[in-house]
Amino acid sequence: MIGEAGNFALVLALLLAAVQGTLPLAGAQRGDIRWMALARPAAAGQFMFSTLAFGCLFYSLYANDFSLRYVAQHSNSLLPWQYRLSAAWGGHEGSLLLWTWLLSAWTFAAALLSRQLPREVQARLLGVLGLVALGFLLFLLLTSNPFMRMIPAAPDGNDLNPLLQDAGMIAHPPLLYMGYVGFSVTFAFAIAALLGGRLDAAWARWSRPWALAAWSFLTLGIAMGSFWAYYELGWGGWWFWDAVENASFMPWLVGTALLHSLVVTEKRGTFRSWTALLAILAFSLSLLGTFLVRSGVLTSVHAFATDPRRGAFILAYLAVVVGGSLLLYAWRAPRLRQRTTFAPLSRESLLLLQNVLMLAATGTVLLGTLYPLLLDALGAGKISVGPPYFEKVFVPMMLPVLLLVAAGPFAGWRHGTLAQLARRLRWPAALALGAAGGLALLLRSSPMVALSLLLAAWILLGTAAQFLQQRGKLARQPRAWWGMLAAHAGLAVFVIGVTMVKGHEQVQDVVLAPGQQATLGDYSFTLQKLEDVRGPNYTALRASVAVTRAGAGGGQAVAVLLPEQRRYKVAQDTMTEAAIDRSLLRDLYVSLGDATGDGRWLLRIQVKPFVGWIWGGCLLFALGGFLAALDRRYRTAPGRVAARHAAAAPTAALDGAALPAAGAAQLAQEAP
Repeated sequence: MIGEAGNFALVLALLLAAVQGTLPLAGAQRGDIRWMALARPAAAGQFMFSTLAFGCLFYSLYANDFSLRYVAQHSNSLLPWQYRLSAAWGGHEGSLLLWTWLLSAWTFAAALLSRQLPREVQARLLGVLGLVALGFLLFLLLTSNPFMRMIPAAPDGNDLNPLLQDAGMIAHPPLLYMGYVGFSVTFAFAIAALLGGRLDAAWARWSRPWALAAWSFLTLGIAMGSFWAYYELGWGGWWFWDAVENASFMPWLVGTALLHSLVVTEKRGTFRSWTALLAILAFSLSLLGTFLVRSGVLTSVHAFATDPRRGAFILAYLAVVVGGSLLLYAWRAPRLRQRTTFAPLSRESLLLLQNVLMLAATGTVLLGTLYPLLLDALGAGKISVGPPYFEKVFVPMMLPVLLLVAAGPFAGWRHGTLAQLARRLRWPAALALGAAGGLALLLRSSPMVALSLLLAAWILLGTAAQFLQQRGKLARQPRAWWGMLAAHAGLAVFVIGVTMVKGHEQVQDVVLAPGQQATLGDYSFTLQKLEDVRGPNYTALRASVAVTRAGAGGGQAVAVLLPEQRRYKVAQDTMTEAAIDRSLLRDLYVSLGDATGDGRWLLRIQVKPFVGWIWGGCLLFALGGFLAALDRRYRTAPGRVAARHAAAAPTAALDGAALPAAGAAQLAQEAP
């Protein structure tokens, strides 16, 4: 009865989502306190029943209940227990249940942490989240139910896709979905503010920690997926511009712009309409990613579903949510009049330019992702848009963004001049030019590599200059300030990693017999032996490759790498498991290919400088985001700030009155 209990729990969650998505919104409109009070208990009940449903699927997978179609399709009795559990999100239905459960968890967190918000704001916030959950629960129950029975039950399961039998599968989807779903809270805040007719600095302050948390989780999810592809697929790449990879990258780009826009709205009371639009777009692109992965329009190692009914449902849901949100925004936007002005070189101007560039870059990724699908749908033929397009179009648009990242914090609010900015940045600019130029000459780098290193050094030294500028009062700096420094330093580290691995990696395909060696760069790779090994649900051929220093002073042992070719018993698929020796400055990467028929084997050997800095930079990104989200002011001040704004600025809403000078000054002292 576990499957039936899970199904019944989903039905109850659906009913509670319907209550949560209707009565509190109507109560906020009518001023009915009793109806508004239903929002929080409905959110708690929805979370409880969604958790029960997810637990039922977990138990069914662990217990090998092959009478459930989902378990029979995505698990097997030989599968290790940790992969049986991660199979809960290894298929279409389970991944949708994970999405729905995480949405209920974010909603429950919003209900717990929004006690200090005005009652109407809280009701509208949770009401919008209830409507979002209602759509996903309907999708689950009508088209993608993971608790459908098989009669008779299967004797055993089909097994989990061998690509997904990896530790990366345990962490990557939950982290990615935490980011996707987290943007639903900032979306709900924006819709609640538009419905209530107040889009001011207090709204931005409430939204900002949620946006930071969602962005940080999404960063970790994308980084984990990149790292997983790097070591699991055997080709040594970390990003392929796959359409499904792009689906997660686009909301990340818009989310980054949203974070910077929220700073301006919170601190200066400006960019209110722009910030609301970015909040809508970030969640809309998250939903678009869901459509791309689960509609069957893509063929990808990431894609789950090929059922057109599911695609039609998601497309209709996307049209309702995104279309309705944009219509509401278009209705309210003309009333968002602002009287504030700022100089062309003020911090507001630089942040606005940075946001526009990031949104334009997102547009290029969106075009490259959807254009082939559109042509195919119209019967105009099939085309492939791959890495060359994105690298030639996207990368040049991001170079000015890197330039602005270091310059922005040194510009003054509202006022700023070129002379003032140049005076503050002269030493970081000079040191960056010297360091990048010297390194480029030493490495004999191409002009593009030299430019990228210059920008990375510029960001790193600009961040160091901000630190030194505040060295006398570091103890008084809020966590959001430290988070900004960590994220900007992470960007510099990330750019160095990408630049060095793209500009200086070495790759060679060699054919070796046991005892033979090949040399690549400063390293010699010797194939010592091959042996058969056995895993829990696979057999494997394992090569032993000894790596030593080459050239003068060579012969020093570095590592013994053990790449494998695995044959999975149930799925009858062969997978390559690369072997990697990691260090701070380089990775040595070996993958085992096929036999050539004369006792020799194909090996791909790679030397990848600084590749680990890519994921190190992403970790600094996420650390910075979490630090800023945990700033104590977001835990203690929202209610008081809202009250002050209600009293001091009763017209600072959609009727267009700008934030009063006193209120703006007060916010300037509180916000980083």
